[in-house]
Amino acid sequence: MKFAWFSLVMNLPHAITGEQLTPKQKFDQIIRQAELAETLGFEAYGVGERHGAPFLSSSPAVLLAAIAGRTRIIRLLTTVSVLSVLDPVRVAEDYATVDQLSGGRLELIIGKGNDPRHYPLFGVPPEEQWESLAERYALLKRLWSEEDVVWTGKYRPPLDRVTTQPRPFGGTIPIWHGSASSPLSTELAAQAGEPIFSSNSFHHLQKYKDLIDHYRERLAHYGHPPEKAVVGAGAGSLYLAATQEEAIRRYKPYYELFSGTDSAKHNQSPFTGLEDNIRNGPILVGSPDSVIEKILTYQKAFGNQVLGLSVDGLSVSEQREQLQWFAAEVAPILRREAPSTVWDTRPASSAAGPLSIY
Repeated sequence: MKFAWFSLVMNLPHAITGEQLTPKQKFDQIIRQAELAETLGFEAYGVGERHGAPFLSSSPAVLLAAIAGRTRIIRLLTTVSVLSVLDPVRVAEDYATVDQLSGGRLELIIGKGNDPRHYPLFGVPPEEQWESLAERYALLKRLWSEEDVVWTGKYRPPLDRVTTQPRPFGGTIPIWHGSASSPLSTELAAQAGEPIFSSNSFHHLQKYKDLIDHYRERLAHYGHPPEKAVVGAGAGSLYLAATQEEAIRRYKPYYELFSGTDSAKHNQSPFTGLEDNIRNGPILVGSPDSVIEKILTYQKAFGNQVLGLSVDGLSVSEQREQLQWFAAEVAPILRREAPSTVWDTRPASSAAGPLSIY
């Protein structure tokens, strides 16, 4: 199994002390967290995209560019890029720039997003979110793979012989499809033969398993070998402690603070509280042994090769503690019990360290 740490740059007051970071402090913390993830040997770091409080992740390309300048080998992800409301020309330019700055370490996870606030903000009717995503995705693929693109569609002005600059570092940028709630996302991924990343954050296992099973079925329909499917899966939040009782006691204030936000309420989680989520949902709160057991249970159901993890909302010291503890006590066992060949090869430019033209 490979591991991708990610953040939505959630900037709530601390659940116990009430301390509130400034935006600058929060961004600095995210960059340091990505550096730590690389130092600890994790394979990827991702930044999500939201357009409203309590998140500061409205410009993930900018933040990923800053992370690219402070890291050397870790892959950089968007978790997810809300392509359903973005101009594909701008996306092609911004993320090809990040790809060049990072030496080919960028991989784009696209989706429609799960926060309804971005649709009126960008003038996309909510009922057109899937149509918008499919059109913009098709154009983005062409902009990265072709030159002199001629194009006409519904959601942006026509293009006449357009070649976006810069070009991707290695000729192309891998695209994953974020999957949370609808078979329309898995259908789009299967048709293209591209990987999916299941959010697996808010609901019961079966809901996400049904979407992953649909993805594999549709891969076969479109002529792609389903046994070669590449699946990533999230896991909700992480909190490790010596015992499950201690983990619950320490994490509950954070859980209750976020659960009370409008953003969390929109997700309509079926769980009645933290304990119910631990018993019946995806959250990873407990001892290392209990967390390993749950991750392997989900991995058996999903067949995922990559696991996405987040420690958003915790204090800076607790975030560091959680990454270090996971690296020492959990990751080695999961790598042994659920081996993965995804990301076995480093980007060529990163193998020998940062590039220099001087």
